[in-house]
Amino acid sequence: MKKFLICSSLAVAMAAQAQNPQLKTVQLSAGKHLIVAELAATEEQRELGLMYRDSLPVNGGMLFVFGAQGALCMWMRNTELPLSVAFLDAAGKIINIEDMQPHTLDSHCSTRSVPARYALEMNLGWFRLRNIKPGMLIGNLPAQK
Repeated sequence: MKKFLICSSLAVAMAAQAQNPQLKTVQLSAGKHLIVAELAATEEQRELGLMYRDSLPVNGGMLFVFGAQGALCMWMRNTELPLSVAFLDAAGKIINIEDMQPHTLDSHCSTRSVPARYALEMNLGWFRLRNIKPGMLIGNLPAQK
């Protein structure tokens, strides 16, 4: 039974990776820090996100781009890595930052009083270790459609 579960999990991970081929990347700035972020701009890309990944580069992450501003929530189903997520407004200003643990269904949401347009996921603690806080700007965001 255990062997079947391992093979089944591997098949799901391989299928998910095949559905999300090489994503476009964008180089962002957070103060003096550079980030190479994969872009998750379509509904399918956002749904898959960083699921089934076992690592991220130190300054690598994923930028979720949403078509409309509003309250955004993220969760960690099938996500192997502990992550921190910064919710950003349309101008790139950080609204709030949440820490997320792997394999949980807990909702981690932007502050409802300020509409969010982007979510930037990085390794757990990345923002805190670089003293990046709400109110600061993330630069070089992709143009809005």
